[in-house]
Amino acid sequence: MKILQVFNQYRSLFNGEERVVEMIDALLKRHGHAAELWLQSSRGLETSLWGKVQATFSAVYSRTARREMEARLDADRPDVVHAHNLYPHFSPSVLMAARKRGVPTVLTVHNHINTCPRSDHLRAGKICERCIGGREYHCVLNNCRGNLLESVAYAGRNAAVRRLRLVADNVTTVIALNDFMGQRLLTAGFRPEQIAVLPNMVELCDEPADAALGSYVAFSGRISTEKGIDTLLAAAKQTPQVSVHLAGGGPLFDQYAATATPNVTMLGQLQVTQMADFYREARFLVLPTACFEGCPLVISEAMSHGLPVVASRIGGLPELVEDGVTGYLFEQGNAAELADRIKRLWENPALCRQMGLAGRAKAEREFGQEAYHRQLLDIYQAATEREHRGGNRGPRTTTAAETPGLVGVGSNHF
Repeated sequence: MKILQVFNQYRSLFNGEERVVEMIDALLKRHGHAAELWLQSSRGLETSLWGKVQATFSAVYSRTARREMEARLDADRPDVVHAHNLYPHFSPSVLMAARKRGVPTVLTVHNHINTCPRSDHLRAGKICERCIGGREYHCVLNNCRGNLLESVAYAGRNAAVRRLRLVADNVTTVIALNDFMGQRLLTAGFRPEQIAVLPNMVELCDEPADAALGSYVAFSGRISTEKGIDTLLAAAKQTPQVSVHLAGGGPLFDQYAATATPNVTMLGQLQVTQMADFYREARFLVLPTACFEGCPLVISEAMSHGLPVVASRIGGLPELVEDGVTGYLFEQGNAAELADRIKRLWENPALCRQMGLAGRAKAEREFGQEAYHRQLLDIYQAATEREHRGGNRGPRTTTAAETPGLVGVGSNHF
């Protein structure tokens, strides 16, 4: 197949979504597909006022992106356009261009951008769902971006895209990373037949570690409030006999490092090549996140290495971590319950080994690259068939610059 992937890079240099996009590109090429990756970048926009102003308007509809997409489709028509993050440079206009030419479009939704202008349903470090159902104005009232102009811009973008159905009526299939995200997409105006569920893949290590021999509890991720670092450090304080290692950087790194107890080691940002050793020397992974994660790579990576996972019971994480089988779940923010789970696993190496092996089996079965490739091709094929049948999406969304075109359809997976 010929696949064109579309991705707007984020400001952050360390981003799991970008890794997934690159992994998909490599996977498709390895299997002989004609894959192309079209990238735009948001890096540098934070230092340019004019860049921010342009991004605000282009995020809803970009004539430039649409013209370039049309040129790409005309010059080298792909079988499928697979989009990821569209904001701010691409906008839904690239989906509209593909739909006009009858090219099937698949959009992987890696976060909650369709139901939250911030994309993470967080306000002041707490879960917030006030914008769901067409109430994006709460983003402005609460200044959720911490910058009033940005809050207005993000809220306005989301409201315009939702009300005009610029994504919902111009995409064939939407991939959600878990059922929890899929249900949220229904509240954002997508139809059940458009939604497919496919978790992120992971590159399986050749030989899993023996979790019973691990010498510390591991955390990997952004050192920030939404990742539940406060809860982890509080649990570490209650379990001084357990060594806890945190890998990652972030805005609160220095603050947390200054207040951490002696049994906590802050490693900072590790290179990708260092992460394999980080996992292999751990006894289990803890993910105490306070937000609705999509499909965190750290979970599937840890499972790939044969580690149990202790995670918050929030969002889609219970779909990834089987409580009592591949690890434990605990109430988000409950440091005492997390400390209990840490102590229980730390003091039972045999149980760590058992859960680690169950996690490895789950990773092979559900997150392996070959399984992912098969399922992704099934989604592409279903999207192609539905688009060519010309079926059941809503009325085609037009702008003053458009003329009526081909009406496409959704995909039946959810």
